[in-house]
Amino acid sequence: MKKIQSIIFLSVFYGSNNLLWAQGATGITTATTELKTYIDPVASLILIIGAVVGLIGGVRVYIKWNSGDQDVQKSIMGWFGSCLFLVLVGTVIKAFFSV
Repeated sequence: MKKIQSIIFLSVFYGSNNLLWAQGATGITTATTELKTYIDPVASLILIIGAVVGLIGGVRVYIKWNSGDQDVQKSIMGWFGSCLFLVLVGTVIKAFFSV
């Protein structure tokens, strides 16, 4: 009797263990697929934010330049650096997730 119970227990445990592993692999695949669908819109949004920051920075630098401010070059480098950073982040996100 004990031998039959242990055989039944082991067969149920083995079957449920395989089922859990199968659900884990399916869950990971589903999460990966859903994550890849979000990457392209997020990268595009970052590029759009970079374009808006570039336009605002261009207007602010133009205003400083026309008013005769001395630190126009520092402002240009700051705004250019922030725009470059946003463009690179958008590109790196796409490359990192292989989209």
